Amino acid sequence: MTKVQRHFQLQRPIDEPLMEQIGRVNAVYGIERIKVEPSGKLLVEYDATRLNVAQVEAELERAGIAVAESATA
Repeated sequence: MTKVQRHFQLQRPIDEPLMEQIGRVNAVYGIERIKVEPSGKLLVEYDATRLNVAQVEAELERAGIAVAESATA
C-alpha cells in the first residue's frame, strides 16, 4: 500500500448534508481517511495502488462534493 495525502478546497460551507456526503466517500474502497480542516479544506488519504487523484476527485464529485484544484499535502 502506498498512502498519499491530497488537499481539496471545499466550494461550500460545511453543514450536515455535506458531512453525510463526506461519510459516503470515506466508505469508498481505497480511501483510507478524510479529515475536514477548519480552513474549509478536505485532507484525503488514499491508497495510491488502488486509486489515483483523478479517481478520488471523481468520487468526490459523484457524492456531490464540489472541490477546487487539489494540491499535494
